Amino acid sequence: MAVSRAEQRAATRQALLAEGRRRFAVDGYHHVVLAEVAQAVGVTKGAAYHHFDSKAGLFRAVVCEVQQELGERVAAAADGYEDLWEQLRAGCRTFLRAGTDPSVRRILLIDAPTVLGWDEWRTLDEQSSARHLAEALTALAAAGIIADQPVEPLARLLSGAMNETALWIARGGDAHAAEEALDRLLAGLRAPA
Repeated sequence: MAVSRAEQRAATRQALLAEGRRRFAVDGYHHVVLAEVAQAVGVTKGAAYHHFDSKAGLFRAVVCEVQQELGERVAAAADGYEDLWEQLRAGCRTFLRAGTDPSVRRILLIDAPTVLGWDEWRTLDEQSSARHLAEALTALAAAGIIADQPVEPLARLLSGAMNETALWIARGGDAHAAEEALDRLLAGLRAPA
């Protein structure tokens, strides 16, 4: 059965994404050459530019992919629990542990804020992980598990703290100590019984 042009384009795009992701995670954005990514997957530099316009375009697509996967991992960890409080803890812990993943560490935490700029990086974060955090906090407040309060500033405070801590873990910080500190921080949010 013949492969359609659309399927071929999709396969080429996916191959470029996968190779770009591998190289960005290992070498960092500034050491990756788009022509070498294209050559590694057996396409021309022109084909790479057709799909992504530039190395920055490829990187942006990779960041979106990594960010989406991280959001899905956080949500899946939370969904493993019925209890709303345990959902929050599981999602937050999963996010922190992501700092040990080479793709997340180098691509999302180290290079993305610099390459994409803070505003774009924050927008991407808000569309995935931060959105799940805000939803969890809203559910906890509605259930009376945490004090009724504006969720947006609380979500931003926690998100910022977790982004910083995940970066700290990525640079060699103690993940276990971070999880214990996170549990103490979250415990402070609980409404009095």
